[in-house]
This record gives sequence, structure tokens and C-alpha cells, in this order.
Amino acid sequence: MKKAFYGWWITLACVVTFGLSTGLPYYTKDFFYDYYARDFGWSRSQITLGFPIAALLTIWAGPLLIHRFSPRKLILIGTGLTFVALTGFGLMGPSLTVYYLLWIVYTVGYILSGPIPHQIVVSNWFRANRGKAMGMVYVGVGIIGALAAYNVKILTGSFGFHTTLMVLGALMFLAWPVAWFVLKDRPADVGQYPDGAPGPPKELSIKSRSFKELMSSASFWLLLIGSFCSIGSIGAVNSHMKFVFLDAGFLKGSQLDGTWSAAQTIILVASIVGRLAIGAFADKFSKKWVMTATYFIVAATIPLLLMVKPPGTPLPFAILFGFAMGADYMLIPLMAAEQFGVNSLPRAMAVILPVNTIGQTWFPYFVARLQEHYGSYTIPMGTVFALAMLGALAIAVLPRFEKEDETLYVQNTERAAAKL
Repeated sequence: MKKAFYGWWITLACVVTFGLSTGLPYYTKDFFYDYYARDFGWSRSQITLGFPIAALLTIWAGPLLIHRFSPRKLILIGTGLTFVALTGFGLMGPSLTVYYLLWIVYTVGYILSGPIPHQIVVSNWFRANRGKAMGMVYVGVGIIGALAAYNVKILTGSFGFHTTLMVLGALMFLAWPVAWFVLKDRPADVGQYPDGAPGPPKELSIKSRSFKELMSSASFWLLLIGSFCSIGSIGAVNSHMKFVFLDAGFLKGSQLDGTWSAAQTIILVASIVGRLAIGAFADKFSKKWVMTATYFIVAATIPLLLMVKPPGTPLPFAILFGFAMGADYMLIPLMAAEQFGVNSLPRAMAVILPVNTIGQTWFPYFVARLQEHYGSYTIPMGTVFALAMLGALAIAVLPRFEKEDETLYVQNTERAAAKL
């Protein structure tokens, strides 16, 4: 009797582990920024500088470690480091040095247990349904992130931000039993093939590219630049959204916290819809044009953020931004797998994700400096808009499938067929 395809159980497991390792800490970290400013007397640029410094100092982690270890082991180690970082944030005093060191620990944890191992697992298990499966996995980030964003205000109001950070850190251990007992790195681990097919897909015959070969590809650089710009724009909006609301006139305390919590929850719920919809579109239509359209939507939402004024609600901005944001992250590994093959995905994402993290973290810092210089968010967010447009244009000129890639694909497929 044919064994039932295990891939959808893998998808469900990744929903849980990805949501806990990435969605929970990432979409609550910005909530505490104004608390750091109030309790420790730090400036906005000092607060937002932690993640950028860590991104630069940990850029080695992806290329050095990702392709050498099992995704399951990476998730276990990474969530443990995230626990250490969040607990440290809760226990720390007004020392910027300690704050920046904890960001380094968090960033290594994010690289090891965040998008990359989950993208690799899903890409190994699916071919024809890769977009749908990737969309479902990213739903975990939206669901768990939304629940955390909604409840972080309640927990902080009841127990204070120090205890809340430590509670968030302890929740990382919920990912361990799922990663250890349920996750499998690839279908071969249980005697199956991607999508439950009777044999291996053709793309498995394509040899993995070296880092040097990837770096010599025009498609790689366009994908890297496009994703760097778009992710940087999203990072700037996420990091400064609460400060934008504050400068727009929302009162510190309950009104500001409530507006941020509502916006972040709506964004993450909308991101669930975006991930599922765009995942399905990516399986049916050109990934290049789906990605280009999504990046243009990201740019279009930035002016909407500046229109939010009290006592209004950020509903239009939050819905559109969430929809595009959810699809944005998910499309990068899908495009990388299509351009370079699934066997090259670990190396490709080991470079793309750390570089994107630099954009995601340093651009919020530059926005903070611009805001401090000009005294408003008009010019800083105009700069974010320009960056987002540049990212969309880079993807628009991306070759759908390089000529040399197609030749290599045919040659390797013919060689594999000749051996059978």
C-alpha cells in the first residue's frame, strides 16, 4: 500500500516552528522601543542601532553554517539563542554595550532558526505545490506574530515589559519537540519524493552551484538588490511605525500602545491572506511578475502610513502593507529556487538573507537619523518610498530564466536520464 504523503505534516510542523522562532520575537521587538527610550534614556537612533550592528557582525553565520548542518538542528540551536537574547533584554539595565551584544545573539538565532531552514525544508518537500506550501508555512509567522502582538500590550500592562520579554523568550522552547519529533529535512528521510511523486523531480539532477558561480550570475545580483531594497523598506516601516504614530499626535501610553497593537495585528492577519494568495499565484503565474507587483504594493503603502492621524485608525495602510509584506518575504526563496535550482537554495539564501537583514536593520537606523535631523518623518519616509520603488524595478528587469541556466538544466537532465 502506498504510504500517505508526509509533506503536509511537514508543512504543519513548519507553521509552528517558524511562527515561534521568527513571528513571535520579530513582530513584538519594536513594541518595546519606546519603553527603552523612557526607562533608559536612549535616543531612537541608539535603540534602532542594535539590530544593524548585529547584522553586520553576524553576516558570516549564513554562508559559513547554513549549508553544513541539518535544518532541524539549526532550528533547535537558533531558538535556544533567541531565548537567551529575549531573556537578556528583559534582565538588562541601561547599558548600551549589553544591549548591542544581546542583539548579536538574537541575530545569530534568527539566521539559524528563521526563514532559511524552513525555506529549505519546504523546497525539499515540494516542487509543483511549492508556492502553496511556502505560503502556508509563512502563515505561521502571521498567526503567531499576530497573537503575540495582540497580547504583548496586555502582558506588559499587567507585568511590565521586563517580565513580558522573559515570557516571550521562554516560549521559544515550544518549538523544540516539534522540530525534534515531527520535522524531517527531506522526503528521502521517510522514503518519499517531493509532492508524493513516484520518482524524483528533474530539478534534483541539477548540480548545486558554488558561491563563486552564484556571484557571477546577473540574476543573483538583481534578486539580491531587489530583495535588499524591498526588505529594507519593510524593516523601516515596521521599526518606525510606533514612532510615526507618536509624532502624528497619538498620546503615549494606552492610546499609542493600543493603536500600534491594532495596526500590527491587522498587518499580520492581512499577511496571512497575502501569503496564501500569492503562494497560489506563484504556482500558476510568472513568479517574476507576481513578485514585481508585490514590491510595487509595498511602495504604495508608505504614503498611507503618513496619513494616519488621531483619532483615526490605520486600517487601509495596515491591510495593504500586511498583504504585501507577507508575500514579500515568501517570494524570495521561491524565486531563488526557480532561478538557481533547489540544490543551490541553501547557498543562495545563506547570502541573500544576511544581506537582506543588513538592509532590514540599517535602513531603520538611517531613517531614525534623518528623522532626528529634519524633525519629522516626511523626508525619511519619502526615502523609504524611493528605496521600495528601486527594489520593484530590479525585480522587473530580472531574467525569468537565464539562457545558461536553461542549457545547464537540459544537459544535467539528459545525463540523469542516460544513467537510468
